Amino acid sequence: MTKPILQVQNLKKIFTKAKGGQDSFVAVDGVSFHIAPGECLGLIGESGSGKSTAAYLIARLLDPTEGQIFLDGEDVTNADVHAVCRKVQMVFQSPQESFDPRRTLGDGIGESLRNAGKNAAEIREEVARLLEAVELSSELANCYPHEVSGGQCQRAAIARALAIQPKLLLCDEATSALDVTVQAEIVALLSRLMRERDMACLFICHDIALAQNFCNRLLVMYRGRIVEEETPDEIIQSPKQDYTKMLIESIL
Repeated sequence: MTKPILQVQNLKKIFTKAKGGQDSFVAVDGVSFHIAPGECLGLIGESGSGKSTAAYLIARLLDPTEGQIFLDGEDVTNADVHAVCRKVQMVFQSPQESFDPRRTLGDGIGESLRNAGKNAAEIREEVARLLEAVELSSELANCYPHEVSGGQCQRAAIARALAIQPKLLLCDEATSALDVTVQAEIVALLSRLMRERDMACLFICHDIALAQNFCNRLLVMYRGRIVEEETPDEIIQSPKQDYTKMLIESIL
């Protein structure tokens, strides 16, 4: 059996709203799953179901309350974000907000390259190659986030995530702020990049139809728990949980 690129075991996150441990909220409740190299795993559910919190835990942007996270066979449960960022990158819901508005897209894409010690000429060349990989003109490197469309900005965000050649991409509602046509284009782009780069993806969304043709497996998340796991076709054709049936009915 191929070693998973990601494995989470009994992952739990409790947010405490008040001092003294009172009035707490369980956002992720005993979640376990794995992602194989090159696989796209869909994590679906309505807003507030715990999907984004799970992604933030995996990326080490939040600390888990309980459970373990293994990345490429290494226990990273207590690692800081810098220890995992070379293997895991995130693409967020609002592309313009994920970039510094005072800096060009090229500056944002090239930041990790600068941190790796590349010189200015090397960074310009690599940024141009990354923009080409996401089907954008290299001239957009000189644009600011507010000067491009949402779809172009999300492509630039994907280029930034690819800069350090991660093994796993966490897409947190990465298409939800885009119109339907652009959503399809971004999904097609991600699918191609995964094939070309042998990269795995955790694709988080609330739209089960969008995930159907993109993901190898789907996890349905409800109130912090995984309530169903099957292939997209099996879930859509034979849902077992009433909550899953509700998600499917919402797109019909």
